[in-house]
Amino acid sequence: NCELVFEAREWRAVYIVAKRCMPPQTPPSLGAVVMLIASLGGYLGRKHDGPPGPKAMWTGLQRLRDFVIAFEARDALTGTCV
Repeated sequence: NCELVFEAREWRAVYIVAKRCMPPQTPPSLGAVVMLIASLGGYLGRKHDGPPGPKAMWTGLQRLRDFVIAFEARDALTGTCV
């Protein structure tokens, strides 16, 4: 379960941005969310790429934080929650 590491607003934000659809009701696995975050950092996840490296993860985590801030700002204006 990804909520062992990430807050609901974090994994929901990365899911929405990376997959361009609404997040599921139940949290995805930690591995799935790590791959989504790595994709935000430029990781392509091709057949022979191996696991994502620290640079892709670092960039992805920075972008994730920006998306969370953006969703929080949007929610403050509309009065809704992600």
